[in-house]
Amino acid sequence: MIVVTDTGVEALRARVGARLAGRLDVHIERLGWDAGQLKRFQRGAVRRLLACAVERSTFHARRLRGIDPERFELEQLPELPVMSKEQMISSFDELLCDRRLTRARVESHLAALGMEPRLLDDEYVCLASGGSSGLRGVFVQTLEEYIEFVACIVRRAMAGVIAAGGPPPGGFPIGIIAAAAPVHSSGFGAAVATGYPVRLIPAPATLPIAEVVRRLNDARPPALLAHTSKLVTLAAERRAGRLRIEPRAITAMGETVTADGRGTIEAAFGIPLVTQFTSTEGLVGQSDPGGEVITFAGDACVVEFVDADNQPVPEGVPSTKALVTNLHNHTQPLIRYELTDRFIRHPSDPRTGSVRASVEGRADDVFHYADISVDPLVIRTVMVRTPAVLEYQVRQTARGIDLAIVAGGELDTTALAAALAQSLRAGGLPDPQIRVHRVTDIARHPETGKARRFIPL
Repeated sequence: MIVVTDTGVEALRARVGARLAGRLDVHIERLGWDAGQLKRFQRGAVRRLLACAVERSTFHARRLRGIDPERFELEQLPELPVMSKEQMISSFDELLCDRRLTRARVESHLAALGMEPRLLDDEYVCLASGGSSGLRGVFVQTLEEYIEFVACIVRRAMAGVIAAGGPPPGGFPIGIIAAAAPVHSSGFGAAVATGYPVRLIPAPATLPIAEVVRRLNDARPPALLAHTSKLVTLAAERRAGRLRIEPRAITAMGETVTADGRGTIEAAFGIPLVTQFTSTEGLVGQSDPGGEVITFAGDACVVEFVDADNQPVPEGVPSTKALVTNLHNHTQPLIRYELTDRFIRHPSDPRTGSVRASVEGRADDVFHYADISVDPLVIRTVMVRTPAVLEYQVRQTARGIDLAIVAGGELDTTALAAALAQSLRAGGLPDPQIRVHRVTDIARHPETGKARRFIPL
């Protein structure tokens, strides 16, 4: 039996800093790749991933029988079977490429973490996701594989910092408002990236807003990274004069950025918002400042936008899901793995070949009433015309919706309920029952710090 080795949090932070500093130059160089360089890298990375999966994973050896990794081409990727979260969890032990690892051991490690980050066997980062929206996902990777993921997230910002003279000796400070616990990716990152070259200053999203504001005012970080809904709340705090920071860059993550949310944040802080998509599965992307279209890191993952039958969707058409092939995690190979996030694909970057898309939300945000399906847009189109609403959460009921609202001024709940009922009727739901009530805050998942906007039955 291999035991969990705890070499101390400070030692882990030092390892993370050293490894990240050692990989940043490589990752910043990749930002200048052209389409040919990216494609050659992807082909080699997919071949290495398939070779590892076939050789070391019983799950993949069975599914990929007949595949020749050495001659595999990117164009063949759609021929491989799709991998669901249900399949991943039910075959977890067979999927992992280190036979010493089991789901029982990983779950035991996660349960014992508490609020301090540690590695399993002094080697593996263990993370969980999805607990607030259905089946929980569990993910394992080596520390080096996790650093590749982190480098893809921070490299754009750090390229600018390095071009301006480099980070200070204590690391470039970034305020981060995300998960509290290290079982979630953002919580683990905030706990271990606390020095050179990147110094994350955490204010967990589950804290009272007054404490978040106090921590940010004390730290005055030049960059801010937070869940979208928290940025909306912080915008109200800044307008009220309680939040006194002057960040030069703000990035929204973890939750869909709506047009009204973007407008609120940008108006309060006076700078354009960057939209970031990051999944524990390894998919990473960012928009330009003020932009809605996200450019994905093609050297981290190959992503396909598909319909319900796993067929590619054309540009401009919303996908039902995305299929992700993670190129750097050889511990738990994710090959054409289903993400229920919905995207609209835009033309690829002609110079770099990078995939570009805007985020449309999650497939599991749709409310189903018998044979009637109600898209979140039916509700969003009403909410964006209600300026007093700072944040909201919609729960599906048997015959309608229950709407919790954080408001920043006078709100006519009767008129809002009537407008929602009209929109739902137009969307096909007869005689909808609407309940609107004001709250002081929206409930958040205790581990991830995320606030889920649409909650089906």
